[in-house]
Amino acid sequence: MTTSVTIVGAGLGGLVLARVLHVHGIPVTVYEAEGSPEARTQGGMLDIHEHDGQVALAAAGLTDEFRALIHEGGQATRVLDSQGAVLFDEPDDGTGGRPEVKRGELRRILLESLPAGTVHWGHKVTGIRPVDGGHELTFADGSAAVASLLVGADGAWSRVRPLLSDAKPEYAGVTFVETYLFDADARHPATAKAVGGGALFAGVPGTAITAHREPGAVLHTYVQLRRPREWAEGIDFTDADAARARVAEELDGWAPELRALITDGETAPVVRVLHTLPAEHRWERVPGVTLLGDAAHLMPPSGEGANLAMFDGAELAKAIVAHPGDVETALAEYEAAMFARSAKAAADAAELLEFCLGDRAPHSLVEMFTSHQAA
Repeated sequence: MTTSVTIVGAGLGGLVLARVLHVHGIPVTVYEAEGSPEARTQGGMLDIHEHDGQVALAAAGLTDEFRALIHEGGQATRVLDSQGAVLFDEPDDGTGGRPEVKRGELRRILLESLPAGTVHWGHKVTGIRPVDGGHELTFADGSAAVASLLVGADGAWSRVRPLLSDAKPEYAGVTFVETYLFDADARHPATAKAVGGGALFAGVPGTAITAHREPGAVLHTYVQLRRPREWAEGIDFTDADAARARVAEELDGWAPELRALITDGETAPVVRVLHTLPAEHRWERVPGVTLLGDAAHLMPPSGEGANLAMFDGAELAKAIVAHPGDVETALAEYEAAMFARSAKAAADAAELLEFCLGDRAPHSLVEMFTSHQAA
């Protein structure tokens, strides 16, 4: 008997699941709250790792399409102190195993790989309840659908998660503020030189900057701040100039070329308040439903989030294919492996956040990169 799969969420993990299922002839429907693929920007660069993200894309049959998206030189990494002194500088020699691509372009090739009509846009889930044969989803437009196998790929604030777990995301103690500089080589040469050809990390305990060079001389920046939640709540981010100035105050005394990443920002600063689920988040088996990606294991940014979500999608699809007509065995097998790998990744992500913002930053980060380089 062929299993029909219903996915909530058209992010990278949900789309990889849909694609791998499609490759194996398993019917799949994806419901997405956003009205279209262009409803919002899809974030910046992603480093796609050999051991998970690239494995998932290979399972989806999209390795060539992925390779065509790679931003050459994007694996370069450097660490600066707050005065602009270079503490670590690793060029991109093409052997790093984590090529950079734009998230939006990666999502595009996944969407284009699915049959028309697979993704139902503008379907925001407002309720889910168990019914005979599975779970009934109700949507904001008043429509409804029944899922025999339901997968929550709907991110941090998943509507599917409560079917399995009482866990709720909690503030991680860190807030990011996002901004961009455009045509940086010509218009912001000192800052472009500081960032280099790939990723920049600069910081002091409790305050850091991460910036990435994107194609077209775009510098995409996150100011990282270990602050009480009230810090961000006290800033009016609808007033871009005032918000930019307030964030810049946190970088007083930093090198001008680094401060310019926020003071000269050419987009309104966007606040990203980080939340996490418990590192060991897991649940008892509930028939006909599971989770992947941030819905299952929300953790601090570490370069693994998108990779894990895609790997989850591919592994779940493989389990379903391997157990035709036995969904519960497939889900149990998938969840057991996913719980173990996500717990390790969450612990690693928390450690990386400490390297970036802890008492020994940025030298702890330099030591981490140096040890990886040696290995």
